[in-house]
Formats: sequence, C-alpha cells, structure tokens
Amino acid sequence: MDIISAQSRIKELTKQLEYHNNLYYNRDEPEISDFEYDRLMRELENLEDEFPSLKSPLSPTNKVGGNAGEKFSPVTHEVPMESLHDSFSHSELRDFDVRVREIAPNVKYVVEPKFDGLSVSCEYENGVFVRGSTRGDGTVGEDVTDNLMTVKSLPKRIPDAPPYLEVRGEVYMSFKSFEELTKRQEEREEKTFKNPRNAAAGSLRQKDAKITAERSLDIFVFNIQQARGVTLTSHLQSLNYLTKLGFNTAFYNEFDNIEDVITEIERIGNQRGEFDFPIDGAVVKVDDFSTRQILGSTAKYPKWAEAYKYPPEEKTTKLLSIEINVGRTGILTPVGNFEPVTLAGTTVSRATLHNKDFIEEKGICIGDTVIIRKAGEIIPEVLSVKEHSQNAEPFAFPTVCPSCGSPVSNDENEAAIRCTNTDCPAQLMRHLIHFVSRDAMDIDGLGPAVLEQLVANNLVKSPADLYRLKPEDIIALDRKAEKSAANLISAVEKSKENELYRLIFALGIRNIGLKAAKLICENFKTVDDIINASSDDFEVIDGFGSIMAQSLQKYFSLDGTKQLISELKSLGLKMKPSPQRANGGVFEGKTFVLTGTLPTMTRSEASKLIEQNGGKTSSSVSKKTSYVLAGEDAGSKLTKAQSLGLTVISEDELLSMLK
Repeated sequence: MDIISAQSRIKELTKQLEYHNNLYYNRDEPEISDFEYDRLMRELENLEDEFPSLKSPLSPTNKVGGNAGEKFSPVTHEVPMESLHDSFSHSELRDFDVRVREIAPNVKYVVEPKFDGLSVSCEYENGVFVRGSTRGDGTVGEDVTDNLMTVKSLPKRIPDAPPYLEVRGEVYMSFKSFEELTKRQEEREEKTFKNPRNAAAGSLRQKDAKITAERSLDIFVFNIQQARGVTLTSHLQSLNYLTKLGFNTAFYNEFDNIEDVITEIERIGNQRGEFDFPIDGAVVKVDDFSTRQILGSTAKYPKWAEAYKYPPEEKTTKLLSIEINVGRTGILTPVGNFEPVTLAGTTVSRATLHNKDFIEEKGICIGDTVIIRKAGEIIPEVLSVKEHSQNAEPFAFPTVCPSCGSPVSNDENEAAIRCTNTDCPAQLMRHLIHFVSRDAMDIDGLGPAVLEQLVANNLVKSPADLYRLKPEDIIALDRKAEKSAANLISAVEKSKENELYRLIFALGIRNIGLKAAKLICENFKTVDDIINASSDDFEVIDGFGSIMAQSLQKYFSLDGTKQLISELKSLGLKMKPSPQRANGGVFEGKTFVLTGTLPTMTRSEASKLIEQNGGKTSSSVSKKTSYVLAGEDAGSKLTKAQSLGLTVISEDELLSMLK
C-alpha cells in the first residue's frame, strides 16, 4: 500500500474506531462485536507501524476508549487505569515472551481470565470503602460510589486492612442475572441489552442506584493499584493478599515458560462455557513488580502484560423449524429451532429470527444449513445461510395469529407483524405482567410465577379479574400461606387508589409509554373524557403526533376496551385525575424539549424542575416549542430546532431564567 492510500485508510479507520468507542464505552450500545472492533484496531496498529509518520498523537491506538460522563462527578486516577494490548494467536504470545525475556530472562508469568465487564477502582481508608469510580479514559473516570455500594460481593469493610488501599476490579453481570433481566425486558417489550457486558456497564452507570441494585451485579478484584502500610513485591503475592482480605478473586496460576502459559490459556478457553460469568480472553502478566517497572508502558498499554482474545465461536447446524411467538402487544416473533450444537460450552438449539424482514434478507428456509454464533457469549444469533436444502422454499409468514386465528396486520412503517385481536390468549400473560409492573398499577407480590398460576387455574382471564381475587384463591395456589395471600390482596386493593395515568400506561396501548400516559391525563381529567376524544383531540397535545393519536383513538373505540374500563370502574378503581400542573410559575404556558446530556442534572430532573414551575415538556420539536434545552451530544432535535428558528438554551440559562 502506498502512503496516500495508507493515509486515507488510517483516516477512515480512526473515524470508525472513535464512533464505535463512543457507542461501546460511553453509551453501552455497541453495533459491532468485540472481535470486529479488535480487527479494526489491529489493522490501524499495523498501518501506523508501517507508516509511522502518519500516526497522530490522538490516534485511537494511543487512548483508552472511554470518557468520563457528565452525569457523575469526575475522579482523577492517581495510578492510571491502563488498557491491555491484545494478541489473537499463539505466535503473538510467543513474540510477547521474547520481548519480555530480553529484559528478564528468568521471568515468571501469572495467567488469569479476562473478564468482560466494566473496569472500576475501589478505594478504602482504614478498611472502609470510601469511593468507587469507573476507568473512563484511564486518567479521569466517573464517581459511581453509590452504585458500587449496591454490589453485594464488594466488601464495604475489610478486616486487618492497611491505612489506604486502592484496588481494581471488573464489575460484571452473571449469565443467570442477565437472562433474568432480558426476560423482564422482553416481557415489558423494552429494548434489551445485547450482552452481559453492556448490561453491567449500563446498570452501574445508572443515575438512580435503586435501579443498579435491582440488576444483581457482581465484581472480581484482580489488581492492587495503591497500598500504604503494606509491602508487596509480586502480583501473585498481591492476589493472595486480596483473597485473604475477603475480595472476590478469580482463579490464577503461575508459570515460568510461555508454552505452559499457552496451554493454560487454551484450558481456560475450553472451560469458559462452564463459568457463570462472561470472559472474552485470558491475561498474561509479569509477576515481579520490579521487572514491571523496568519494562514500563507505552502511551496506552503496559509492556509487562498481554491479553489473549478468544475468537467468537461459529458453528453450522440445520434449521429444523420456525415457530411463531406472540408478544404482549401482539407482535409475532419467529424463533428458529435447530439441530443442537455446542457453542461456548453450552448447547444451543433455538435462536430468534427477529422478524419477517430478517428472514427474507438472509433468505432463510426451513431445512437450510445455517451458520450461528453466540453474541457476547450468551445470545445465539444466525449469521447467514451456508447451504440451502433441496427444494428449499422461502418461509411463509402466517396471515393469521397462531394463537387465536385472528388476522394479522403489517404496518408499513415498521417491520413488526401483529395480531389484531386484543383478547388474544397468547398476549394475556405478557399483558398481565406489564399491567402489574412498578410504573403501571404497581401491585407488589404479583410476579410472573404467581400470575402464571392464576392463569393456569382459570382464575384470571383479564386484568379486571385481578380485582375479583379472594384470599382463598391465593391460598389454594401451591399452598400459599394466609399471610402471603392477605398481603397480595392488600396490594391489589391499594392499587385501586392509583392515579389515572398509571392505568392508561398499564393498558399497554401501542405507541403509548409512561410519559405519554401522563401527558394524556394532564389534558383529560377522566377516563370517559379520554374514551370520547377523537384523534384530533389527542394530536393537539404537545409531543403527540398522528401515529400516537390514532393508536389512542383506535384503542378506546374498541368494544373490548370499553367493557374492560366499565368492569374496572365497577370493581372500585378510583382512576384519580393527575394533580394539576403548577400555575403562575415562571414557565407558565411554555413548552420545552430536552436533548443531549446536561452538565449537572439528568433530563428527568430538568423536566421535573420545568414542570414544578408551570412549564410543559415534550419529546418532539415543533413550531409550538418555546425552548429547546440542549446539552452535549444534542442530535437531530437540535438541528430541527435551529432550522425552525427556535430558541435554544443551556442548563445555565434555564437556571438563570428561574432566578
């Protein structure tokens, strides 16, 4: 490659890597696999080695990928939290060994698993946990102390501790916790995390520590960053010391030659399917600390450590059948059943095929030989068709619901195909789970297991039946105790006092989320007002468009909806109107749209502040918008506001307006 072509390719790779760094480290929403990302990074490293004059000081090869976010206070790391250089072959590990032995001929290595989570620093003073922070860009991270306090496996007090101790660990989500979280998200038809790593990172960086606590995070501690009052001379010694203090440390072993190191790495790789935590490789570290000091570091990596990354495992298998599942809002989801195959240590026989478009784009037919892999070591996915079966015919998506036989509809604006019957039995269970959830009717104790029993025993066929339950009905379920039954009935009764917006959200109306439900109930005082409104009446609500308005009008025009509302009224639901928005505040009559990341508050906190002072918030920009409150990384909403000539303000300007 000539220097002109290399310059163009380096520029392109830099742009791609910076884009994917932001998605992975800062937004926890990766678009490509770790393996694909590593391939791009390696290509850039090789080009920069071949053409050193083209390497920029700001190259992604010189930087740890993340940045300290603005919703947490910044923490400057006294000891930099460096990244690791990656190897993808045994020959690269041998090359690493040659470089190290030029300095330390009698080197010893410690090999341990490379966890796939979020790297954090935890600081202790006199044995008490005082601060925790993310790695960020390696120099400045985010203060996530409150969130780390919810991680049960992190010691909050350690006995016989030195005066000051800073340790580095990896916060992770176990496969079991990830599966439970994904199941809850799917039941609510929320966007799911792609893998346990992103789930862990997204959970630890929640502004509300209560949400973090619900996600069941864990931590492995693998390094001492600083220690005062104790002298340690090797990594093996420090790991043993951490274990003695009560920290969770993973398995680790010491070796004096690279061939035994490679054997250990392969052993870990072969066993990774047996672990309940995600790993994406193994790490080789020089054991002796004085040798590490001599070896030193590059701008990004220590020269005394190397990470070996396991390639994603892909297998071929035969697609035996495609079944159709029906979700809470009636979406028909195709699921493929395969000849069982072992991937990353577990047996895979099923995987989602997403939707009709996915099947058509990949040309998937029943009987085909397909290539599958596990994304993030957990979720099976179909990559492509390797070979069509003889006389292969495209899969015909059903024209009627497989559960109730009602016609299905295909909205031209989305890929989803839906059952048109709101009373479809397949939708009942998911609908009930949503109905009783925290942001909806918030009926404590009515979890999926209890609901399944109620449905199986024909005690509940609609949400209204929940309010017909008697204590004896609950006691009869798998020998429930009288106290448990009384508590559940009490929670059901308590939910009758809820405000109307909770019921509107609980009904699971298509395109209507929690915020939209609140807006509806701020504009309509009673459920009868909502039932009698037209789509035009809904569309005048700030933040509503024609699609949301039509969904509402269509839902409340159904006889089944009217019957359900009537039953709920007769069963004692109060459907209380929402409190009126504050009048006479400085933002009276003003509508705000919020976009981007604000410096010191979340968007929900800013929205609450605006509403407390008489204003309204909207999710979409229109000519009716009074102000657009924009923070960092504001996107299309800011662009539209500028094109309409709207007033754009900062957080400081908002606070000044309040003064």
